[in-house]
Amino acid sequence: MSASDSRSVWPVAQQTARAQRTGRYLPASTAHPGKMLPALARTAIATYSDVGGLVLDPMCGTGTTLVEAVHLGREAIGVELEPRWVALAAANLTLARDQGASGRGLVTLGDARQLGRGLLDELANRVNLIVTSPPYGSSLHGQVRTGPRPVEQYDNRYSRNRNNLAELPPLRSRRGRPSFAGALAEILTGCQRLLTPGALLVVTARPYRRGGALVDLPGQLEQLAAETGYEPHDRLVALLCRQRDAELVPRASFFQMQQQRTGAIPRMLLIAHEDVLVFRKPR
Repeated sequence: MSASDSRSVWPVAQQTARAQRTGRYLPASTAHPGKMLPALARTAIATYSDVGGLVLDPMCGTGTTLVEAVHLGREAIGVELEPRWVALAAANLTLARDQGASGRGLVTLGDARQLGRGLLDELANRVNLIVTSPPYGSSLHGQVRTGPRPVEQYDNRYSRNRNNLAELPPLRSRRGRPSFAGALAEILTGCQRLLTPGALLVVTARPYRRGGALVDLPGQLEQLAAETGYEPHDRLVALLCRQRDAELVPRASFFQMQQQRTGAIPRMLLIAHEDVLVFRKPR
């Protein structure tokens, strides 16, 4: 599909994340700290692929991209580094099949940096669309347990695996540990090996803070995509807040609301959108 077929703003948060997942995903899926909104994955897949096409998510987490793909009649393959999320993604795919999804999907344990270098070599030049969201920042809001004790935060880390993308340092270490950007570049290169010529890579991302400094992850991804040979195709906005007429209604997390009430962060701005970056593999 061409860029003209897509809207520049996707209102994918008209329902809360919980409402979008209830009944469609196992309740245990809420434990993942960086889940893609199902409506966001669904919109990307419907916009940029056709029924029967092969969709890949090389960092699939609990399988949101895969579940939405099979419900839309696509074939889906996911790669995930963490065994916990692999098991949940597989279980979510089983649930989708039980609910009548016409597509078929599978998930495999693996490191996305190995794509096309032993991992999924058999899919070289066969994937019709890649949709993914890279993990970033080792700690996120996660889940909250309230009660008579102080508020407890849990499931707020992707992993404690030092090889996880979210755990990598911004710069290559003296001991040879790869940088976050270097690992991302490897993943983008591997994805290009698997895409059919002219096929698209869709990456969702937003700026974040690391050690107090703002990191422009969307800008970083655009630069890395250019360096690894992709052509720009689209850049869109996925709203993370509800759209009510001409008004945007933010969906704040528990900790954001708590920090606003206490004044811990003066003039705190709530994140209202995510960038949807679309790149093309040259023909």
